Amino acid sequence: MKHNPTASRNEAPKLGRSRPSSAVGFRRVQVARAFEEIAGQIREELSTGRLAAGDRLPPERELAVQFGVSRNTLREALRSLEISGLITLRKGAAGGAFVQGSSGATVVTGIRDMLVLGAVTPEEITEARIWIESAVVRAACERYTAADLADLRANLEAAAEATERKDFGARAEIHLEFHLLLAKITRNPIMETVMEALISVMRQFIQRIGPQVIREYVLPSRRRFLKHMEERNAEAAVQEMERHLRRVNRNYLARLGELGRPDQ
Repeated sequence: MKHNPTASRNEAPKLGRSRPSSAVGFRRVQVARAFEEIAGQIREELSTGRLAAGDRLPPERELAVQFGVSRNTLREALRSLEISGLITLRKGAAGGAFVQGSSGATVVTGIRDMLVLGAVTPEEITEARIWIESAVVRAACERYTAADLADLRANLEAAAEATERKDFGARAEIHLEFHLLLAKITRNPIMETVMEALISVMRQFIQRIGPQVIREYVLPSRRRFLKHMEERNAEAAVQEMERHLRRVNRNYLARLGELGRPDQ
């Protein structure tokens, strides 16, 4: 079963929840720093808990009066907060500016953009993935439950079926999902978000490379890994995962090198 590790954190806020505007104390801002100050004050209200996920900010007209700025200036600040993933702007009678639930979407987008803009190389992405996944595996070996192991085994079975069908697209997606399941087992939303970002980039690599020969070593490596994990042998599990990732990454990088930069 496909699992989306961030689904619970990306649910749309409930439109019916709206705190009285008097609960939030915004101050007039200096015109020269209006943009930064508006965003900063709203972030401060979020950090103190006076604003929470699902809350609706006061109407634009009221906010503009509180901050002492024009509605255009206010809208620019709100749009910047929306881009940052902190709020969502909705139109219509039931619309307005709503505090967004916690989301790692900006991290995912940021890492993808860094790659496209050339701020990082595919080699740096794959290297970071090995480091981070090693930490994920150690935590997963310590924290997994019987249900977690069942999910991983189900993923392995699904990958075997896709391999038998020679379905490259399904097999690749199932293999990527395995790593997201591992991150979920850490019970750490930051690790889940970072892994989601890295897997998103890996997915781009795979789409660019296109269908590949079925790699016979992947499923045996998965089975060895699960055996080590079930024994809570973190060192052996990490070694198996690192060997697997280095081998896979060599194939990715070789093909990407033949095709040119990911953004070309």
